[in-house]
Amino acid sequence: MGLEENKKLVVRFYDALKRKDSDAAASLCDEGFVFYNQVDTPRNGIQGFLASEQKNLDAFEGYSMDIETIAEGDNVVAYIVFEGDQSREIFGIPPKGAHLRMSMCNLFRVKNGKFIEKRAHFDRLDHMEQLNKGS
Repeated sequence: MGLEENKKLVVRFYDALKRKDSDAAASLCDEGFVFYNQVDTPRNGIQGFLASEQKNLDAFEGYSMDIETIAEGDNVVAYIVFEGDQSREIFGIPPKGAHLRMSMCNLFRVKNGKFIEKRAHFDRLDHMEQLNKGS
């Protein structure tokens, strides 16, 4: 796959999550997929990763995600700005009607047209402070 196809793979992945189509999202991941949540904490397996992603998204009703991608070789960097109003508990914080605006940088590694790795970097403390403000 070329660079443009790799970038489109990232957009397809997030589109599948937004539709709550875990089968479509899983089909874009290799069997040996590894997720690194912050720094270098590996979490092996597709299903646990997808459940975690969906749980985070489901905590925000009517959310939006703006995605910018850059590709080089077999790597795709996705810079994402996420916004939504908290409607369910997340990070142990009950919903208080808070609006969350966050940015994150994700590095995806692609092999044979599938993700073999995702590394996520974001400021969870900032997210928790925004959610604890509530309305």
